[in-house]
Amino acid sequence: MTNIADAKLIHRVALRGEAILTSPRWNKGTAFTIEERKAFGLTGRLPFRVNTLDEQCDRAYDQLEARNEPLRKNTFLQSLKDQNWVLYYALLSRHLTELIPIIYTPTEARLIAEAISNYSHLFRRSEGLYLTFPTGDAMEEDFLEQTKGRQIDLVVCSDAEQILGIGDQGVGISTAKSAIYTLLAGVDPAKSLSVTLDVGTDNDELLNDRLYVGWPHKRVRGEEYDYFVDKFVQLVRKHYPHSLLHFEDFGVANAKRLLDKYRDKHAVFNDDVQGTGAVTLACIMSAVGVTKSKLADQRFVVYGAGSAGLGITRQLRDGILTIDGVDKDEANKKFYLIDRFGLIKNSLGTEKIREGLQEFVRPDDEWDGVSTNDKGEIGLLDVVRKVKPTVLIGCSTHAGAFTEEIVRELAKSTERPIILPLSNPSKLHEVKPQDANDWTNGKALLATGSPFPPCKLPSGKDYIVAECNNALIYPGLGLGAMLSQARTLTDTMIIAGTRRLASLAPALQDPDDALLPDFEDAPAVNYEVAVAVVEQAIEEGSAGVDWKKDEVRAKVSEAQWKPLYGTYVYDPNGKA
Repeated sequence: MTNIADAKLIHRVALRGEAILTSPRWNKGTAFTIEERKAFGLTGRLPFRVNTLDEQCDRAYDQLEARNEPLRKNTFLQSLKDQNWVLYYALLSRHLTELIPIIYTPTEARLIAEAISNYSHLFRRSEGLYLTFPTGDAMEEDFLEQTKGRQIDLVVCSDAEQILGIGDQGVGISTAKSAIYTLLAGVDPAKSLSVTLDVGTDNDELLNDRLYVGWPHKRVRGEEYDYFVDKFVQLVRKHYPHSLLHFEDFGVANAKRLLDKYRDKHAVFNDDVQGTGAVTLACIMSAVGVTKSKLADQRFVVYGAGSAGLGITRQLRDGILTIDGVDKDEANKKFYLIDRFGLIKNSLGTEKIREGLQEFVRPDDEWDGVSTNDKGEIGLLDVVRKVKPTVLIGCSTHAGAFTEEIVRELAKSTERPIILPLSNPSKLHEVKPQDANDWTNGKALLATGSPFPPCKLPSGKDYIVAECNNALIYPGLGLGAMLSQARTLTDTMIIAGTRRLASLAPALQDPDDALLPDFEDAPAVNYEVAVAVVEQAIEEGSAGVDWKKDEVRAKVSEAQWKPLYGTYVYDPNGKA
């Protein structure tokens, strides 16, 4: 039973009466004690009964269950968040696996896509900071108005050009990402800031919607776009130099480019690029642990060379460099990337080879005698036949691309093929896990981008399919960067967090178990990731805190925000 107030937490609060009841940060609703009701002028504003947080969670869950449609559940939870942060996060933490898909899901995008694409029609109250291109001259004034008197540790920003599964939405909302940082890593919601960078939209449906709440203008690009984004980034660097700046849902042309532009100047992170790569690296590290091999021993075919595919490739390459000590040129040769033009090779020319892929381009003379189509392109089956890969990764959204012929060909040359169909949602997966399992006679080591039921092995035993969910790692990476106060989030800090995640894989104890921890354990997993990141920052000298490594576990635990009310003391000079 949760106590009405955790006696260890004492908050001195300046709000009284209606003001405290309408503050989501401080509102307790019926959990205000008799003493607090008297002190804060609430005795006549609340019904008699004082509830525990557990009782409030039970009531809220019953109300949630009365709503049958997932979108109605989503709007109920958003309303609860607007009223009471502690109750919102306490409820989610008690029903983590069930409710995460309701508020945020990078895997089954239908519900969230519906909520985001109807953002203007569902709009009730503003949340976060909206910076819009035509009012850019007042950007610093608007920024300071929203942040004055606040300590900001996390800034999540989005220009909403490439939201998973639904594309350009103009006015993106990054609050769901911030909520996951709080829920799974314990980042104080009062110290996070969600920012919409509204530079217009190329979505004609939104431009023609009279209820659209964003700037109804074609998306700004080029120098004007870069100037606007840079002005925002410099404000973050100027006023919150130790914060983490998280880029979310930026388009293919900007995601990696902006990350590279700022990563040596501030602690920045892009989940679409780095988070996907990090969780995939952890998954493959646990797989090679099962096969008793090394990362450097693998041959990788990556089917889909967009932002996710390139991010995964770079992260795997960097893992080989750091963990196995292989030089960069040699590590690059272990990757074979395929996009809509087939294998990425020199003869495709600059028009067909996207920016960022150059270091993974294969020389044409490697492929003499390999069949091509009438355009000279080499397809996946022929690549698999020639390369004999040990790892096959899919991030193409090409449903069924890993055919029976391809999977059986893959299994001919490796005892335990590692197959990762990571495209989302599940209907776009390159292969169904059970099919991959059947076509390899139960030998495949599998992980997917969406949750799937266990596969049946030939022995009749269940094989647990890991879900490559970024939320198993990015909240911990971010928390570690914030707490270490490192000015940059280094590759070695990310690798340290990734290695810690891999070390927690159930498959290392039982090869028929999952290659990654269960999502239900995500809070404990992200704590471990954060600890590893801070330890690495201290070891490499990039940390801005004066901690000893043996203090890190306790320091991280102490710093985590937890959904507990604490005891309130009225103080006119206290927090508002």
